[in-house]
Amino acid sequence: MKKCISDENLYYIGGIVRDELLNKECFDVDLTYIGNAIEFCKNLEKNGLGKIIQINEPFGTVRVMINGEETDIASTRNEIYEQKGHLPVVTEIGCSLKKDVLRRDFTINALAKSTKTGEILDYTGGLEDIKNKKLRILHKNSFIDDPTRIVRGLKFSVRFGFSLEEQTKILQDEYLNHVNYDMSQKRLKKELMETFNLNSQKAFELFFSQKIYKLLTPQDIVPPVYNIEKLVCNYPVKHVWLVYLGWMDLSNLPLTKEEKKIIDDYKELIKTNILSDDFSIYKTCKDKSKESILLYTIMTGREDILKFFDLEKINIDINGEDLQKLGIKPSAKYSECFEYVLKQKLENPKLTKQEELNIAKNFFGI
Repeated sequence: MKKCISDENLYYIGGIVRDELLNKECFDVDLTYIGNAIEFCKNLEKNGLGKIIQINEPFGTVRVMINGEETDIASTRNEIYEQKGHLPVVTEIGCSLKKDVLRRDFTINALAKSTKTGEILDYTGGLEDIKNKKLRILHKNSFIDDPTRIVRGLKFSVRFGFSLEEQTKILQDEYLNHVNYDMSQKRLKKELMETFNLNSQKAFELFFSQKIYKLLTPQDIVPPVYNIEKLVCNYPVKHVWLVYLGWMDLSNLPLTKEEKKIIDDYKELIKTNILSDDFSIYKTCKDKSKESILLYTIMTGREDILKFFDLEKINIDINGEDLQKLGIKPSAKYSECFEYVLKQKLENPKLTKQEELNIAKNFFGI
């Protein structure tokens, strides 16, 4: 755990405490100040112990530079969900630490550790749940307030090998049978991305066996039977989560232009009758996203398509200048010629440039 300024009112909170207890590496340092963190940081700055970078007044949070590192410090706060499934509204800044932790998702994320003494404060039984490898929500309306916690629970179960505590599982099932689709799609997407970017087949299987997919659609879905984790390991991609879920209807999520292209490419591939010869595979896939090709394989079982990733490395060496030297005037025939040469080079990647020129001559009848 990284060192920071110690203060009797300053606590490490949440994931950093959990991960230290689990001997896991943690990249996010969350600090909470009992009271007003903004005023606390102003005093740090005044005494030359830190420099304020950014303040978020409504949430009582502040980003400050301490010992050369940017650190986020939050005021203890209480909040309510006026609109279920959306961002909460802060009702109190500077509340007790106990009130602050009770607004969190699971008991394992509600632990606090003093920066001054190292003492761990556990108001919710998080230490016992870590010991028993259980995920337990803090109150019965937790999933109603924020249904994306269901996906977070899936993420934690995969990362740590934990399972849902019995009552938590009952409440999850009850919610998934009566989903309120008026929820923050931005938050849902964030949790889906973080979960499936872990590239875990187990996460995929639990997502469907526990019917967590109901957060996306009320329709019953039978997922494809395929080892997606192994596929992604063999063919690494940027948008792992879309390889897992891109075949579903994600139109309600706030997708980027790049993400939409992946889905559009996949839909186009599915509609195409792709022949099994190398040239047909190359021509069909050459402008498609890598993720889209993996999606196609998952949904069709056609692993021969994956040879495209070797085919795309093959290029012809001749160009327009070479054709002009043969006395061939530039025309639309150039493209047809290059395609003709490429087709043969895909069959025989060891073709030399001279052999390519001979094929081009043959194409033009020279």
